[in-house]
Amino acid sequence: MCKVFRMLFLLLAAGTFVSSAYPAGKPPKPGHKVIVAYVTSWTKVMPDPAVVTHINYAFGHVNNTFNGVRIDNEDRLRGITALKKRYPKLKVMLSIGGWGSGRFSEMSAAENSRKQFAEDCNRVVKEFELDGIDIDWEYPTSNAAKISASPDDTQHYTLLMQELRKALGKRKLLTLASVADGKYIDFKAIVPVIDFVNIMTYDMGNPSYHHAGLYRSKYTSWISVDEGVTAHVRAGVPLEKLVLGIPFYGHGRNGIAGFIDYRDIVALTGYTARWDEQAKVPYLENDQAEFVCTYETPESIAIKCDYLLKRGMLGAMYWEYGSDTDDGVLRRAVFSGVTGGGRQDNGQGIQKNP
Repeated sequence: MCKVFRMLFLLLAAGTFVSSAYPAGKPPKPGHKVIVAYVTSWTKVMPDPAVVTHINYAFGHVNNTFNGVRIDNEDRLRGITALKKRYPKLKVMLSIGGWGSGRFSEMSAAENSRKQFAEDCNRVVKEFELDGIDIDWEYPTSNAAKISASPDDTQHYTLLMQELRKALGKRKLLTLASVADGKYIDFKAIVPVIDFVNIMTYDMGNPSYHHAGLYRSKYTSWISVDEGVTAHVRAGVPLEKLVLGIPFYGHGRNGIAGFIDYRDIVALTGYTARWDEQAKVPYLENDQAEFVCTYETPESIAIKCDYLLKRGMLGAMYWEYGSDTDDGVLRRAVFSGVTGGGRQDNGQGIQKNP
């Protein structure tokens, strides 16, 4: 999902827990919110089901014969799905794709391979006791990630999502990750068969620009978070099917790593924290007053959560769980911001305290 992991081919208001998949094409009930955490195959930390509703396991891939699914580190996926024994309302999904993960174009181009792939996704859902599939094709018609692409990919993407819904049935979740500006996908065509869209509203700039500024400022390189949400609405996605992406990492320069986890950002010394009042996000300056790191804090996350609630969005997503501090500063900020601060500890899913 995030740029550096992509380049390495590794790469990316109170509410209650959504207890079952929504009927395809219908919005969730008012007040129901989701908190989606991407959890990777290459990290070891186990996610806390008390602060998420959905876990997207990263990653699965289209196999070499274009007709099925290959999963990274199956044992870790089994360990995560085992959490559902104690937290039966937790939803665990397999995210298929990621930056540099290809063979989507070849697979989706033919009716037979689309059907076989979708049937294998259903097989995986049953075998690993999953709640659905998340498609993270980055991106249809684009070969920027050094994967094969075709001008027909967008049309084939629609056919693929329709085939997946048919194979998975109405009770399982079908979601996707989307680039911030909402390009590459015919959303109006797929909205009837998907449950929600995780917008990757991050990686939208490198220092001296923000990579996840909520609103436009002089430090906006390409697009703001707000503009990305609006682009998806204009493309045909209802707000109640949109999930706002939040990065648990930053981008640096001039002595700070190009990709840096939040847990490492808070350990940096010799820099001055600044706040962009227009963009509603922080950044770091060095001793020469240069903008050298773009990142998030609990304060900027709280503002983003307030934003998504006021706009009527479905919830929040973040990449990725393992980038947070050990005590979960950012994930607790997301949970508090989306749910109003409630905490559950009875093993039955997210519930707001009275």
